[in-house]
Amino acid sequence: MAGIHITDIEAAINYWRDREPSPDGITLARPVRALAEVYALMVFYREQEADEFSMPAPALQAWMGWYESTPDTPCIAICSTSQGDPECKGCGRTFDEVQLWTEMRPAQKRQTWRRITLHGGAWRFNRYAERAAEGQLMMPVEA
Repeated sequence: MAGIHITDIEAAINYWRDREPSPDGITLARPVRALAEVYALMVFYREQEADEFSMPAPALQAWMGWYESTPDTPCIAICSTSQGDPECKGCGRTFDEVQLWTEMRPAQKRQTWRRITLHGGAWRFNRYAERAAEGQLMMPVEA
């Protein structure tokens, strides 16, 4: 099971707050309200991840709207897994993650993004961070 981390829920809430601000400062837009309910339950039960399969449909739809606004792949077109490295020096993904990326569900991809971001050792996060942020090294299609 792939879980959706609470930080992704927070990012999705903030994304929708910017896109659909409250008209009166009190009322929440529909996607924000759906995500806020999930977020509140996660905080109450001290959960770090929400199950993608049991998440209410409106919340999952709102989360997917945010997810689609994020870069799909961490690839910076410098792949060392093809040279035999167990983890890519460019993006930080394992060989299996690189090979199966197009088959992974969004929650699985976000788990991978979280792991490599927290580790921060890949070139994406140091040597080529500025170019990766600009999207100059992002491959549009995963190899």
